[in-house]
Amino acid sequence: MKIQEFIEEIQKSFVGNPQIIYKVFCALLAGGHVLLEDIPGVGKTTLAKAFSQVLNLECKRIQFTPDVMPSDITGFTMLRPEDRAMVYQPGAVMCSLLLADEINRASSRTQSALLEAMEEYTVTVDGVTYPLPDPFMVIATQNPAGSSGTQLLPESQTDRFMLRLSIGYPDEEMEFTMLSRKNGLSEPTSLRTLADAETIREMRKKVAAVYLDDSIYRYILKLVRATRERPEISQGASPRCSVALTAVSQAAAWVSGRDYVIPEDVQSVYIDCVAHRLVMSSQAKRDRISPEMALEKILKDVQPPKLKVES
Repeated sequence: MKIQEFIEEIQKSFVGNPQIIYKVFCALLAGGHVLLEDIPGVGKTTLAKAFSQVLNLECKRIQFTPDVMPSDITGFTMLRPEDRAMVYQPGAVMCSLLLADEINRASSRTQSALLEAMEEYTVTVDGVTYPLPDPFMVIATQNPAGSSGTQLLPESQTDRFMLRLSIGYPDEEMEFTMLSRKNGLSEPTSLRTLADAETIREMRKKVAAVYLDDSIYRYILKLVRATRERPEISQGASPRCSVALTAVSQAAAWVSGRDYVIPEDVQSVYIDCVAHRLVMSSQAKRDRISPEMALEKILKDVQPPKLKVES
């Protein structure tokens, strides 16, 4: 499956920036999860459903509200009357692609139940551990800071997401396409299935085998460690970020048709992988210096390695 063919198929349903599709696909191949921070109504649910259809993955959606319980996520056991046996009833997390809508409206306990499943790829109910499907991915949405009834996830929880992305408003032509589809001015199209769970597992093996030169490892380390030394950043990226940036850079390289990573692969996903893991200093907040601005400066300051590619 070619990435351009995949993007074009998704765009039959999702009208938006192709880079968002590309990066979500990279996160999927790297075994990570995605946090979409955006206002309602820009196509987050449509994007997740399109992914599930094109990749033939079971998709579930849960709308987070304060009354959603951890058992709604993980499942629960109940007594079966006919033989008095305790039977496990799967929760929303038992699928390959979970859309966790407005995750920052849920209670801390419910958020923790989901984030534990994301980290361990299992759920434990009444002392029994159940594996999640393979592949498994969470696309969670978070309303921007200041939205009524919400609060942003703490840093320890956002650190579990490989990438944080924002779809944003569509441009005029994209919005025109969206309106014409919704109002029947163009013929509705059904999405083709281009892959399945087994295909995704094979792709992940190939991504994991993508080669990184020692100089690329050092480059990744310098980019991550630089976040711990900047005066405008009070809490830099953790070693988990280094691991995530390495994995998603391998995916970016493989999607680009290479079996080795170059600095441009790292640079293409660096900000999306790191920005949500940073805590800015009080002075930086007063000066309105965003994590993205600080990371742009780091990309300029850290010299990328020059690789010798054999012809």
